[in-house]
Amino acid sequence: MSNIDLDHEQGLEDVEQLGLFAAIASLGYVFWIVGGMEMVERLAYYGVRAVSGLYATAPLSEGGLGVSAMDLGGIFFVWALFQSIVPALVGGLSDRLGYKLTIFISTVIKIVAYLIMGFYPSYEGFVIGAIILATGTGIFKPGIQGTLVKCTNRQNSSMAWGIFYQTVNIGGWMGPLLAAQLRQLAWSNLFFACAAIISINFLLLLLYREPNIEERLERKRSIASGETRQQNLIWESLKELMQPTLWVFLVVMMGFWFMFNALFDVLPLYIRDWVNTETIVQDLFGSGGTSNSVVIFLLGMSTDGTRIMPEGLLNLNAALIMITCFAFAHLSGKVRALTSMVGGTLLTAVAFFLIGWTSAAWVCLAGILIFSSGEMFSSPKFLEYIGNIAPSDKKAMYLGFSNLPIAVGWMLEGYFGPLLYGKFAAKETAAREWLAANGMSGDAIAAIPEGEAFQRMVEFAGQPAELLTQALYQANSVGVVWHIMAVVAVVSAVGLFLYGRWILSITRTFAGETHAGQPSTAPGR
Repeated sequence: MSNIDLDHEQGLEDVEQLGLFAAIASLGYVFWIVGGMEMVERLAYYGVRAVSGLYATAPLSEGGLGVSAMDLGGIFFVWALFQSIVPALVGGLSDRLGYKLTIFISTVIKIVAYLIMGFYPSYEGFVIGAIILATGTGIFKPGIQGTLVKCTNRQNSSMAWGIFYQTVNIGGWMGPLLAAQLRQLAWSNLFFACAAIISINFLLLLLYREPNIEERLERKRSIASGETRQQNLIWESLKELMQPTLWVFLVVMMGFWFMFNALFDVLPLYIRDWVNTETIVQDLFGSGGTSNSVVIFLLGMSTDGTRIMPEGLLNLNAALIMITCFAFAHLSGKVRALTSMVGGTLLTAVAFFLIGWTSAAWVCLAGILIFSSGEMFSSPKFLEYIGNIAPSDKKAMYLGFSNLPIAVGWMLEGYFGPLLYGKFAAKETAAREWLAANGMSGDAIAAIPEGEAFQRMVEFAGQPAELLTQALYQANSVGVVWHIMAVVAVVSAVGLFLYGRWILSITRTFAGETHAGQPSTAPGR
């Protein structure tokens, strides 16, 4: 333990959680206010993020940007870079300036981003808007998450993070449903609607009161009077990052976030290309589909009620979490945080193997639900774990650090996910190869606008689109992308298991030293 600061050790120990109803009752009004702000922010964010790949790769003739899968990877890479690095840089600043101010600033920035996307419907406009949106999101996160940690305690933290994750997914569920309908009218309608939605947070900020603000103001007064010397923020951040129990955990989590983001970045493209969601609709409502407008909205269906849109099917992820996350939080609170994360990560591996096995719509749906269960056992516990080991005056800083593995994992996936999909699984790629193999000249193929190769293949072959889709799926290794993600998930689970064994040995050693009467500097948290 010579390289490990004992100030962190007690935070590594699991604390017995309150019962289900006692934990919910113990959450104060500030918790529900930040939950509401997060829900509003996620509604607007996922309204755009859930369909960004579809928007970018849709042909110009359909109002999209007409970019290739490789170009999409570049967009996602830059988006991930800004959204994940910014909170790591400004987390400590939120602790010093105050959470309310940084939440206000972030909301203004995000409104500007949505308006740029709406007013400038071009590749450049979307990239600039995405960078500004990512920056605003990165500034927003530490203040919200820091508030949550400070208005909860170790006995209700598992339930608090579970319910918070549930509110996140209420917004995450509503956003894609909004997108599914508005984008069928015009893409700009979606961007302007999201700018209006995020503005609601200005009203919620009027009800917000920063927890422990007196402590921050007293520290600020003490620094101003010279009683306390404030360290350089960069040096202080690096010092905290050098804690082995922190940086090793962050490194292990990189693989988790790599495979995690693939579901949201790549699966909508996969569903659009290969999954015939009409079979689900026919099984539920008959061959004619449904004309019920409420059902069409809630399931994220096409306006004619015959198929479920890609974002509608993927939205089952948010729907399940929205309904059941508090129950999963209660279950995960009964085991060690790292044990819950290992089990959840293994469930995501099962989901990816299932999705890669066949393109059947019901199997894809089952994979999404299994992934969602694994996510609820893993993702909230990640933030809870980071928040618990953070010193009391560095909560936002540590939660900002939590974005470092997200940054690396998402950036790598943002580039390699669409790249792998474009190489092995994209219908656009497969259709161009089929056209070349069946006599169309290279110049003629090159002249086909991006995103329209399959339609040209249908015209060229003179056969039904569904039949050609099945033929292309059988002729190509479409599922290999998901099998790669499943392997990454398994490796991540093994890494978390080994890290957990290491942490367990540390806490046992720490407990033995304390029991033997040796002095400890570890504060109670």
